[in-house]
Amino acid sequence: MKKQYTMDDIPVLFEDNHILVVLKPQNMPVQQDISGDDDLLTVLKNYIKQKYNKEGNAFLGLVHRLDRTTGGIMVFARNSKCAARLSKAFADREIKKNYLAVTCGSPRAKSGTLVNYLKKNASNNTVYVATQLTEDAKRAELSYKVLDSTPLTALVKVNLETGRSHQIRVQFSAINTPIFGDARYGGDKYGKHNLALWAYKLCFSHPVTKDKMVFFVYPPESVPWTDFPIEKLLNVKDDIE
Repeated sequence: MKKQYTMDDIPVLFEDNHILVVLKPQNMPVQQDISGDDDLLTVLKNYIKQKYNKEGNAFLGLVHRLDRTTGGIMVFARNSKCAARLSKAFADREIKKNYLAVTCGSPRAKSGTLVNYLKKNASNNTVYVATQLTEDAKRAELSYKVLDSTPLTALVKVNLETGRSHQIRVQFSAINTPIFGDARYGGDKYGKHNLALWAYKLCFSHPVTKDKMVFFVYPPESVPWTDFPIEKLLNVKDDIE
């Protein structure tokens, strides 16, 4: 059965004539896919169309993506000029995307950088670690810091340097600490749960006003996030690069 969403499911964090910043629900596709479920882009376009009484299709520029199973902050462009500027800013790594994740087990190093070459298998929508010489393999880099741990899991802050499909999930699985709840890459050892990967912070310059925009949203109050004291997440909030 098709899963339906309304704007009650999608908090608007910021909106003006140039950009729209929202909180993407977990398990909602960003664009239409074979599931037929409502997708974020279409729901937001309908919202813009109805709110501003626009005729025809409302423009909304998709300038970055999150995996369906990942929730968190996303920015959309309200016009083509801002779409071009934001797309360039993402390409030039001028926009900071920060994630929180809970891993199964804890990385051996409490902080570090992971660099791999990743290749996507389009037939089953799975990404795997390849070599630099593998045809069509793309370089993937992230840095991380372990904020806290339990006997079974760790709370990790992740900064993406590149934006590859399934990147965080695959790179942490490759060091034997898959993301909690990630059945595709070995993170389902503690039962069936939502993927514990959350795009908690987004920092960028407004494409028109040039004001510094910083957005921060806590992950859901559910397992495994609730296994960690709120003080650890408050420290994350204070850590504005």
